[in-house]
Amino acid sequence: MTDSALTRASATSVAARTTGTVRVVGAGLLGASVGHALRAAGVDVVLDDTSPAQLRLAIDYGAGRAARDDDRPTLVVVAVPPDVTADVVARELAAHPGAVVTDVASVKLEPYLALRRRGVDLTRYIGSHPLAGRERGGAIAARSDLFVGRPWVVCRDEETSREDLALVEGLALDLGATPVEMTPEEHDRSVAVVSHVPQIVASVLAARLREAPDAALGLAGQGVRDTTRIAASAPELWVQILGANAGPVVDVLDALAGDLRGVTEALRAPDAAGSRRAVADTIRRGNEGVERLPGKHGQNRRFEQVVVMVDDRPGQLGRLFGELGELEVNVEDLRLEHSPGAQFGLAEISVVPSAVGRAVEGLTERGWRIASTSNDG
Repeated sequence: MTDSALTRASATSVAARTTGTVRVVGAGLLGASVGHALRAAGVDVVLDDTSPAQLRLAIDYGAGRAARDDDRPTLVVVAVPPDVTADVVARELAAHPGAVVTDVASVKLEPYLALRRRGVDLTRYIGSHPLAGRERGGAIAARSDLFVGRPWVVCRDEETSREDLALVEGLALDLGATPVEMTPEEHDRSVAVVSHVPQIVASVLAARLREAPDAALGLAGQGVRDTTRIAASAPELWVQILGANAGPVVDVLDALAGDLRGVTEALRAPDAAGSRRAVADTIRRGNEGVERLPGKHGQNRRFEQVVVMVDDRPGQLGRLFGELGELEVNVEDLRLEHSPGAQFGLAEISVVPSAVGRAVEGLTERGWRIASTSNDG
């Protein structure tokens, strides 16, 4: 994390918007991470979980305390799997009549409709979803900075009061996230294309590696690692997520299948008229799509990459970051690649375009070997 990100993460402890007691139901990755971040801001956090072992572990790690009979939370954060989100939200609304209840489930329409069908008074309920996570789950993987710089969708409706909305948006801001207002329908269509289908694509692609020869796997570079990274996710959770958002996901998959068919047919006869153009257009459209992705912290900002060769010795990454700091070059992102058997790795650092020249010149003078930059011809 850069110095500026650390400053933002620690700033929450100076002036937290969230006050009173916050009850977090579900002490897994998201719930425990909420707890860690709020406790760092000086907020009283109560944890609950159906698993006694998970609950004790999260408490031992400092994500919050055990519940007491006299707890009167002002805000309840429900961080449970999607298939039980509506049940837990309804229970918490009934048990804590003075609290606003939000949930962090990755689908928003299905829980909302389920609560509506039951006739639950949703005046104090505001669905939300932080676009953050890790491949590993559970309290042991929780981090207080998990939400820093990430979007946090907040789904309000005509029944939502300004004061209640401010509670949930204040929570997101205290955790370093950026609140984004959407309807449940808009949210589910959006995550289908930027989260749910990418998970399926990564998993399907990674499944091809199961029967790949060892020799082929030995050639694996950053490309296959990047495109399959999220394939390590938990199947049990994704069955729930995809089932709850099946409609929007199927729409995107149908369109994707059509694109794949077009490329497949072009490659069956690569010398036929129009085949090369079809492949080139597919790659070009991908270029255009990637360029639309927001950069660091949700900003539409383009960064350049400088790839540095790093010797496989202790302390080299620390030295690299230290010398970049001396050059006043801020690292916006970092990727590492270490090929099996090689005595060095490749550190791909992302910097603002204006810093590329300074970084390359300064690092070269200090003895670093520059493998490439993104603007190399």
